[in-house]
Amino acid sequence: MAIPELNLSLSLTDNNGSVFYAGSGEGEVIVRTDSALKQHTIDIVISEKQIGTVHLKTNLGSASIPSEIEVPTYQMIVTDSKTNEKEMYLVTRDTYFFKEQSSKKGLWSFLGLNFLAAKNFIFDNTSFEPLTEAIESFDISKYRKLNHDELTYTFQKREQQIQIYAGDINNLEIKDGTSYFLIVDEKKGQRFIGDILYREKFLKLTPKVNLHIVKRKMVTKTIETNKQGQTQKLIYI
Repeated sequence: MAIPELNLSLSLTDNNGSVFYAGSGEGEVIVRTDSALKQHTIDIVISEKQIGTVHLKTNLGSASIPSEIEVPTYQMIVTDSKTNEKEMYLVTRDTYFFKEQSSKKGLWSFLGLNFLAAKNFIFDNTSFEPLTEAIESFDISKYRKLNHDELTYTFQKREQQIQIYAGDINNLEIKDGTSYFLIVDEKKGQRFIGDILYREKFLKLTPKVNLHIVKRKMVTKTIETNKQGQTQKLIYI
């Protein structure tokens, strides 16, 4: 005889204005946990497999600096413990911040006419990598925020802030010191958002969301680009 699944649940919110505190509002984060026997999970795996590139706006507001740069993308797999349906996405794993401009070595620089020489642009990389394990896992359920057409998971690891972002990636304000995993799909992140919401609805209760990050063998420290943002040189850690 099969053991029945109970449908008892507990809802928690982070807002003192919630109805749970005799208020009238609703918190930004609501976590529904199952007090019964079932516990379904959504698994997000960010792999080390590089697939293609994407051009991201630098938003630096200077005509002398590339308006966008080329960034590699990696395979990301989303599944859940109930349906086992797999969806594939592309995600960035590197966050580049402009460091300096340099003159490309050539005839003009040899003649001392650096102002005529082609320019290279150097960007430092801020990325998150597992330190020791081949795969590092996180429960990110309580760090979710859905706002308009954007879905983010923002959490802290050691001294580093990490954000997974789905939405219009070129409208995101990149903050120094944060490592971003930017989800790239053909509908400006809406396919991923719809996928997560569909799985949550199908699983009935807000499930546990596990993030698994696979350690890369090679990680760039800096890149040099030309004025068009095309990569000219990679320097690895």
